[in-house]
Amino acid sequence: MKDQWYPVAMLSELGRDPVETILMDAPVRVWRDADGTACAATPEGRKLPVTEAYHHLWTSPGAPDRPLFDIPEARQPDRRFVPCGRVRVACSPLRAVENFLDIAHFPFVHTDILGAEPHTEVARYKAEVREDDDEVWATKVEFYQPQAAKSASGGVTTQYMYRVPAPTSSVLYKTSPPRPGEWDVIAIFVQPVTETRCDVWPWMALFDETTPQADLVAFQQMIFVQDRSILENQVPALLPLDPGLETPTRADMTSIAYRRWLKSHGYTYGAQLVAA
Repeated sequence: MKDQWYPVAMLSELGRDPVETILMDAPVRVWRDADGTACAATPEGRKLPVTEAYHHLWTSPGAPDRPLFDIPEARQPDRRFVPCGRVRVACSPLRAVENFLDIAHFPFVHTDILGAEPHTEVARYKAEVREDDDEVWATKVEFYQPQAAKSASGGVTTQYMYRVPAPTSSVLYKTSPPRPGEWDVIAIFVQPVTETRCDVWPWMALFDETTPQADLVAFQQMIFVQDRSILENQVPALLPLDPGLETPTRADMTSIAYRRWLKSHGYTYGAQLVAA
């Protein structure tokens, strides 16, 4: 758990003065040296590993044995890149990722935006753990959305793919309204503050040449804030990894795969292993 990469700041926030944050119950300071090198350390001065990617600074309280996961779309020059700031949520970091993977709540939480009644059925889709990449994927996902993106002008059946490349990060690929045949990319990078509190850093790589950057950020922030009240009232607060603790439905296939994948890796920070 401590050997994973975690986001702790947007690169635009970094300067000579240290920014203080908390990662997995421990204080961390991040800053840039005079030569522009990004740094992270504990208050006692222990240097932490750092990497810069997707407009964020990433660090780890341990020693990651492999590089941060790759998002190839981040290298496409014709995309709009939109770091969306931070949303603080009083929930397990794993609950935040699982909620991002949940399609069924769209009509009820994001009404008339990402979903609407009576279009509530989640059609059968494919969820799997891809052993070669060691990632959770959900494909062949379709859902009707009144406004699939800020640039969308009307309702459309949106195609989705979900990817979980790391325990506290998830990447969503969805139909791009202005460019049919391409995928917009929306990701959340979750910073575990404690087992029941996290900072969520949304990030997007879009095909959108017209919408002001501030409006794109505000739209994504609005969507996640709508989720916050649900996340902060889930019981139990920790994400159950035992399949017998909650009753899944067909719409929960991705969640089931995610929980099994976490359990197979022994990732338990923010998780509940057995019934209380």
